[in-house]
Amino acid sequence: MRFRLSLLLSLLLLTTTSGCNYIILLGYLIGGPPAIQPDYEALSGNSMTDRDVVVAVACFAPKEVLYNFSHVDREITKYVAYRMHEHKIKTINPDRVQQWLDENPHWDNPDEIGRGVGATHVVYIDLTEFTLFEENSHELYRGRSEGVVTVYELDDEGNGEPIYSKDIVSRYPLAAPKDTSEVSRPQFQMLYLSRLSEEIGRLFYEHFNGDDIADAT
Repeated sequence: MRFRLSLLLSLLLLTTTSGCNYIILLGYLIGGPPAIQPDYEALSGNSMTDRDVVVAVACFAPKEVLYNFSHVDREITKYVAYRMHEHKIKTINPDRVQQWLDENPHWDNPDEIGRGVGATHVVYIDLTEFTLFEENSHELYRGRSEGVVTVYELDDEGNGEPIYSKDIVSRYPLAAPKDTSEVSRPQFQMLYLSRLSEEIGRLFYEHFNGDDIADAT
């Protein structure tokens, strides 16, 4: 608070803007930057933080992705579930979701997952592309993913229908790729999964302008 007040005084001495803008600036420095509403809330009118909402997260990755990145679908599921839990969204333990998937390999619709594990909503990530490398390079890391995130809402009988869908196109780092000599592949994969899960998670919880600065490089 002392730092913010000092910064405010400095800005007031240097600026010649109107008194109204001073009030806006004061609110920004004391209260922090304005929050960005989750896309899911804006488009569906619903909130994942409602008391009666229980979410199951599941991810599908095609064979060509799993060939190079085995179990990345399970890892994404865990990372996203953790992100949502971290932001006060009730989530089914991803190990329990995976156990149901292993025991029911012939499931057809994502709402079956929710019905099987007792969720009210299923966040289904249909991954179409995933790589850790810059395009046409094996010496530069840049995580890249594409896919679709769909939310299925289940009724009291366990029947579900899609109520939200969003294409995702992910790139990390944002500014420039990392040289493979700077970080090991397992370490970079952890960094990218953390970033990707944050991008997906932000569809369901608020975030702030400037949150991407740390992930630029």
